[in-house]
Amino acid sequence: MSSVALKTRETESPLTVERLNPTIGAEVGGVDLTRPLTSELREALKALLLKHKVLFFRDQDITRDQQVAFALNFGELYAHPTGGVETHRVVQPIAAENFKKYAAAGESHWHTDTSWRIDPSFGAVLKAVTIPDVGGDTIWADGAAIYRGLPEDLKARIEDLYVVHDYQDALQRSGVTYPLVSHPIVRTHPETGEDIFWVNFGLKPRIVDLDKAESDALLARLYEQVKRPEHHARFRWRKNSVAFWDNRAGLHYAVRDYGDFPRVMERVLIASDDIPHRVRRPA
Repeated sequence: MSSVALKTRETESPLTVERLNPTIGAEVGGVDLTRPLTSELREALKALLLKHKVLFFRDQDITRDQQVAFALNFGELYAHPTGGVETHRVVQPIAAENFKKYAAAGESHWHTDTSWRIDPSFGAVLKAVTIPDVGGDTIWADGAAIYRGLPEDLKARIEDLYVVHDYQDALQRSGVTYPLVSHPIVRTHPETGEDIFWVNFGLKPRIVDLDKAESDALLARLYEQVKRPEHHARFRWRKNSVAFWDNRAGLHYAVRDYGDFPRVMERVLIASDDIPHRVRRPA
């Protein structure tokens, strides 16, 4: 992997970048997340995020307050309805025990965060809290690369289709009422202009205007494309690792290969930037 120095508009930045995949994922060094970001550093990190879609930081012993402060550099925060930690409503624990239903079924899912909302989140900052010595990696998939790699007949098939992601059960358990909404299967990223494949396979997706059998068959074909490893960046967590990703740019997958280990992560969601991006650009 290569290491490169970056330049901001005014001064040379100490940042180093090591790419994990040609189109997605980069480890960034030369930044201390315990300290406030300068405007130049914030701009440099935002540019890297748009280019690489997910950024990884090692050896960042940050508090919850510092994690929140870092995320606030990129937008308002979103408190997930299923709850946060007692001291920080916007810090959501992601614990192994919450995924027992998936483990029991022997499966995980490629997904994107808050896709059940009219305005899904812009991004997220995830911190490793309690991690196994081996296992528990997270994989990110480049939604633009997935779309570019689709067979032409499949591209044409999904061109104008919408998908519903059903989170109703969890919302009702949390006492939240929210309507079912649909999003295009292919969305245009509001800042890069890339066409992004965007289906949350973890929330009972259903393609609008297709019967269930036809929807399931088409989603199964698409899922096979998502699983292609050339579209992926796989991150091995270590103590004090932090990930920062653009939720609009693709999908991610938590690998549950660590048995009964009580793995815990803490996530801060950055709210939608309110830029219209549910309608694709004209051809």
